[in-house]
Amino acid sequence: MPTPRSGIFITVTRLKKLLVGEDSCEWAAWFNAHYQRTGDEYVPTTFDAVSWNMEHTALMTRITEGFDSGGRAVFTERQNNFVLRGRVASLAGTPDLIVSGGGGNSLIIDAKTGNPRPSDSVQVMLYMWAVSQAMPRYRGVTFDGKLVYKDHELDIPNSAIDTAFINNVVELIQRVSTDIPARKVPSPMECGFCNITQTDCPERAAGGLIEEGETTAF
Repeated sequence: MPTPRSGIFITVTRLKKLLVGEDSCEWAAWFNAHYQRTGDEYVPTTFDAVSWNMEHTALMTRITEGFDSGGRAVFTERQNNFVLRGRVASLAGTPDLIVSGGGGNSLIIDAKTGNPRPSDSVQVMLYMWAVSQAMPRYRGVTFDGKLVYKDHELDIPNSAIDTAFINNVVELIQRVSTDIPARKVPSPMECGFCNITQTDCPERAAGGLIEEGETTAF
C-alpha cells in the first residue's frame, strides 16, 4: 500500500509533460508527489530498458568525448543529482551532462534517443532554472541548454528562462503540492503510459483503446 511521504517530492520528469500539455492528468503527478510506492505497486512495463540504456550510453559517450577533448569540466548523470528545496515542495532531477569552464558558456545537455517532443526542451529548461539554485558549486552560473538527438541538436538559450516560464513552473508545483488532490483526467492514451495501478486509481482507463462510432455525414 502506498505510504505518505514525509515531504512533497516532485521530479522534473513528472512536470515536463504537464507544462506543455503532452499530459493532462495533474492527479498522477499529485499522487506521486505525496505518496511513495514499492516495486510491486507499479503497473508492469514492457519498456525495453536494456536497449534504451545501450543507445543512451553510446550517445552520452559521443557527447562527452567531444567536450573532454576541449579541456572543459564535464559532469555526467549521477554526478548531477540535485534536490531544490522550496517552501511547499522539493524538486529533484538529474541532468545528463553539465559542462563548465574552459572559456565557453556553461551548458546543461540532455541526450535523447527517441523522437523529438516539446517536453524535451522543457526538461532542459527546468534543469537550467533549478541547477544554479540547488547545487552550490553552480551558484550564480548562467546556463544555456542543448538537446542532442541521434541525428541533430537543438540549442536552448538562457533567455528562454523568462518570467512567464518561471511563473508557469511555480504555479504547477503549487497545484501539485496542495493537500487537495488534483483533478483526474483519465484517458486511454495517457493512462496507457501511466504506472499507477487500478487499485490506487479506480478511474484508470484501459490503455490503448480509442472510442469509435459511425456517421452518415461524410
